[in-house]
This record gives sequence, structure tokens and C-alpha cells, in this order.
Amino acid sequence: QLQLADSGGDLVEPGGSLTLSCSSSTSTLDSYTIGWFRQAPGKEREGVLCINIDNSIQYYSDSVKRRFTPARDNAKGTVYLQMNSLKRDDTAEYSCAATKGSCIAANFSAWGQGTQVTVFS
Repeated sequence: QLQLADSGGDLVEPGGSLTLSCSSSTSTLDSYTIGWFRQAPGKEREGVLCINIDNSIQYYSDSVKRRFTPARDNAKGTVYLQMNSLKRDDTAEYSCAATKGSCIAANFSAWGQGTQVTVFS
């Protein structure tokens, strides 16, 4: 069973940058579609973006376009979420998720434990 670990959350000032990581101790991730999700306090979980196996990207949230970018490092078995120009509204717990399907199908079956991103000044 695939197990994911996400990390990299931190406190950051508005306008700052942060890189989150998603990895697995049970499998490499190069054969999985990886999605990033977030949940802010008092709100439902929302999709952020997704990177397919062919490295094509689908954005689930328009608010992160041109600011957030996913990337794979198959040699390290890790998928990253590069977040730039962070805003207070980006404050949330971020989780990665994996599926053998596509970003469009979004049938994610494995989830990371979540990592907290707090944007404040």
C-alpha cells in the first residue's frame, strides 16, 4: 500500500516562497499522478493543482495559477510544490495525494498526513 509523506510547511511572510515535498517510503512516485490539496481552518478541503505522470499540469484552483508550480524529481522519488508570492489566503494544511489515474479523474487513493503553511506578517 502506497504511503505518502508531505513536508516543508512553515511560517512565511506575505510575498514569500516555500517548497513543499511529497515522497514515499513504499514506492517511487514516477508512476503516480500527484495532486496537492489544502484545507484552511473552518473550510472544506480544496484542490490546488495536479501533475500527471507525463508531467502535464492541471490547476484545480485559479488563485494559484502563475504562483504555484509542481515538479517531479524522479531520481529522488519526490514531487515538489513550489509556492511563490504567498498570500494570507494561502494559509492552510497542505496534503499530497496519489492516483494511478489522471488529474481529471482525480481518484486519489493515498494521502499524505499534511503539512502546515502559515502566511503572516
